[in-house]
Amino acid sequence: MKQHLQSAAEIIQAGGVVAYPTESVYGLGCDPFNQQAVMRLLAIKQRPVDKGLILIGADLAQLLPYVMLTDEQQQQLEAGWPAPLTYLVPITDAVPDWVRGRHTKVAIRVPDHPLARELCQRVGHPIISTSANLSGRPSARNPFQVARQLGDQLDFIVTGACDRASKPSTIIDLESGRTLRA
Repeated sequence: MKQHLQSAAEIIQAGGVVAYPTESVYGLGCDPFNQQAVMRLLAIKQRPVDKGLILIGADLAQLLPYVMLTDEQQQQLEAGWPAPLTYLVPITDAVPDWVRGRHTKVAIRVPDHPLARELCQRVGHPIISTSANLSGRPSARNPFQVARQLGDQLDFIVTGACDRASKPSTIIDLESGRTLRA
């Protein structure tokens, strides 16, 4: 499995698009700082760039250079992660427009799935996380569903299990506390 994750990380670093398991569904990931990779991921998913994307990291420290948090907010996130909780937070200039879309904030998460966290660790910085499916279609929950829906368009599929009882991560605006997706 270690070599499997290392291969996926090297493909992301080289500008590729991979699918990997998260808490509830398979995610699509790429290097968020490589515009060509992000545009390819969006084309595969048939998703408009203005919707924005989620950044996941191995831990909060990996995400901190890209967001602006108060000490209290940082403590709140550290206490609650890893978990299937995604927060909308203010960004720094280091977050590219093609990641945040039309928004002034970015969605971030430290996933509660060890393979997703280790993939971020091996890449060396946050990666994109969006469900592995065509927009409007059901999300893939295993590598076979990913392959059937998107397979020939992806560079790699990390094998692993998702928690089949789980639903997509809750999204909360950190500043207001408002839940945007339960």
